[in-house]
Amino acid sequence: MAGPGQTGRSGRPTLAVVGATGAVGTVMLQILSQRADIWGEIRLVASPRSAGRKLAVRGEETEVLALTEEVFDGVDVALFDVPDEIAERWAPLAVAKGAVVVDNSGTFRMAPDVPLVVPEVNPHAVRMRPRGIVANPSCTTLSMIVALGALHAEFGLRELVASSYQAVSGAGRAGVATLREQLALVAGTELGTSPGDVRRAVGDRTGPFPEPVALNVVPWAGSAREDGWSSQELKVRDETRKILCLPGLPVAVTCVRVPVITTHSLTVHARFEGE
Repeated sequence: MAGPGQTGRSGRPTLAVVGATGAVGTVMLQILSQRADIWGEIRLVASPRSAGRKLAVRGEETEVLALTEEVFDGVDVALFDVPDEIAERWAPLAVAKGAVVVDNSGTFRMAPDVPLVVPEVNPHAVRMRPRGIVANPSCTTLSMIVALGALHAEFGLRELVASSYQAVSGAGRAGVATLREQLALVAGTELGTSPGDVRRAVGDRTGPFPEPVALNVVPWAGSAREDGWSSQELKVRDETRKILCLPGLPVAVTCVRVPVITTHSLTVHARFEGE
């Protein structure tokens, strides 16, 4: 596969996947392999410690490149699947090199000059990107917004109450590793039958969660924010308002972490005009 600065597949845009070795990046490579006829060159980019690894994409073994400014030379679109602080630093540099950035972090979602786009709901918004960056919502918002957007277009949404039951993969590889470690600890024991016994057995090995997730549900996801809300709950509220262009929409959200590896679930109670 061509390296930076070389011509990719004729007539097709060059794509950079930044964070290719992460949890989301791994899924992205699977999707790209299912749609192999869209892109020309695909550059896989990650931290210097992952540089040189080989990953499969479109049936080809492709070497991972270290994240540098030069890696964006000639790139048309850069997909960022990295922590917020990495996106904040590197996305503008990719734009300066001429790329359109599609960012999966929370860094730019609520910036007024960055569109928050879900193609099935507001595809027109992608054309207005003064900073050269397009954001996409969190996975919890994304799980409901396509259906909610269609209903809003037809009936006019006026109030939303939602609860999310979020898999540990929402906390990345660390979340998945924590659940697997805790499941191994409790397997074959009587833990989970007495109040606090799992907590005592796990000790401080809770990973990115405030409490054990094995044999448990944790009524908290994210970090503390104003008025007693968690960051995950405010994400769902604020992202829904922005995508649907309803800045004053009354929204109440409760986010709960559940002991499954992947797939979030939600309950959604929506009220529409005329109800």
